[in-house]
Amino acid sequence: MARKNILFIMCDQLRFDYLGCTGHPTIKTPNIDALAKRGVTFSNTYCQSPICGPSRMCAYTGRYVSSHGSTSNFTPLRIGEKNIGHHLNPLGMRTVLVGKTHVVPDREGLERLGIDPDGEAALYHAQGGFEVYERDDGIHPDIMVKPNVPYNQYLKSQGYDEDDNPWHWAANSVETETGEVRSGFFNDRVDLPARVTDEQSETPYMTRRAMEFLEQDDGETPWLLHLSYIKPHWPYVAPAPYHAMYSAKDVVPAVRADSELEDPNPLAKLFMDRVAGETFSQDKARDTIIPAYMGLITQIDDQIGVLFDFMEQRGLLDDTMIVFTSDHGDYLGDHWMGDKDYFHAPAVQIPLIIADPDRRAEKTRGTVDDSLVELIDLLPTFVDFCGGEPPQNILDGRSLMPLLRGENPDWRSFAVSEYDYSCQVFRTETGRMPLDCRTYMVASKAWKYIYAPGYPPVLYDLQNDPQELIDLGRSDAHEAARQEMHGLLAQWALQYRQRETWTEAHNLKMTGQEERFGVLIGYWDEASAAQKDPNIMPKRHRSKGE
Repeated sequence: MARKNILFIMCDQLRFDYLGCTGHPTIKTPNIDALAKRGVTFSNTYCQSPICGPSRMCAYTGRYVSSHGSTSNFTPLRIGEKNIGHHLNPLGMRTVLVGKTHVVPDREGLERLGIDPDGEAALYHAQGGFEVYERDDGIHPDIMVKPNVPYNQYLKSQGYDEDDNPWHWAANSVETETGEVRSGFFNDRVDLPARVTDEQSETPYMTRRAMEFLEQDDGETPWLLHLSYIKPHWPYVAPAPYHAMYSAKDVVPAVRADSELEDPNPLAKLFMDRVAGETFSQDKARDTIIPAYMGLITQIDDQIGVLFDFMEQRGLLDDTMIVFTSDHGDYLGDHWMGDKDYFHAPAVQIPLIIADPDRRAEKTRGTVDDSLVELIDLLPTFVDFCGGEPPQNILDGRSLMPLLRGENPDWRSFAVSEYDYSCQVFRTETGRMPLDCRTYMVASKAWKYIYAPGYPPVLYDLQNDPQELIDLGRSDAHEAARQEMHGLLAQWALQYRQRETWTEAHNLKMTGQEERFGVLIGYWDEASAAQKDPNIMPKRHRSKGE
């Protein structure tokens, strides 16, 4: 390959099992399925936090939530935290954004260090290391309306100019049979089409913007294009014809059991009792919302097909690694929950398909790999693909290149995800202060363990209970398994994550060098030191003129 490009596609709130290639019985995703035949589907991939902001910061830094510190939505990513641009730009890569990031700049840190908040360095940090072709984080409720967002301006140019916020009142609202405009935040009528056409809706708009960037490609400078779709994230409003493409007949039964309601973990119960859990616990809600959710996914697939055709016509597929993933999933009523935020598979497992154009990846094309993969593995994979050496003292993730090329590396035995529930409305019910609202998940191929200080642990037997319906966290017979998984959590928690200024290679080089620097600790006399190594003996340096 003359150069190496990366197309990094991320959907928002897309479940791992809502694609044809990952087993959904009726959803139509032929273009993503075709991508899977060209690459590797990693079937056991976990995000590092089941919520947008922290998960994306993990993807953009290659580090766990506990490492980068952006623990919840709208928590600033601290100044000085190395991001995707810091790692790839020195390798000659342009890192370009079209769509969502959720990055919030560390303004207090900028002020403390005397960095101009409007300067180049600050803007680079504020965008997560991306050159912004178009950024749109996608959620614009009226109280946070930004009329000048380019997508809002585009909709106004299309005639939707009666409101300052056509994102809400056109793209994410419906019109009832009586002419009433209903916000898509209310789910009872998302069986109706969005007030905009397919072409005018968010997914095709962002696809066109990505293609506009690619039209400017000079054929020489390598790039990473991060095409970050907001959908199928709520509001679950799809334009025609996608709103009616699926029906209640396509809604798979909810993965839940009455026993989950009988004696739930107290923290899990708080998540179940949220508004989203109450709504999605109703069959009529699932039968209304899930067909729209599926329609939004098929719309994404269609647009990916448009994009791939565009790239093929320009010869861009031959030298471009394509990555397709999501930041987290969506409960959709499974386990009596809605939205995300907890650690069952629908929320914390994500789709991941990678197609490596290199001929060395031929042996793995069309395969499924069940290795325990984490979202933080993407950035070291990008560095490796571009010819760099992933810095082990900074990046918590591991390069997937050996797996993509059919090698058999020594791989991790467990995956970790974290969540900070301090901003949840129910926190006050717990009586806990924000710094105490920590939850952790550790998953091996055999067990899933959830630990939250102040609450009983949760344990699932993934071999015998793959749907995670039976909580063994308080079972006397499973104490050994809980101790084993808690030990893995402790092992993970005790790892170095902040020694960023000294590489592993430098550390190896410096091992045992104190004596070479003349630091002689513990010797009795000169003879004993000279006997060990004459080169370490102190040497007097006379002053000039002596």
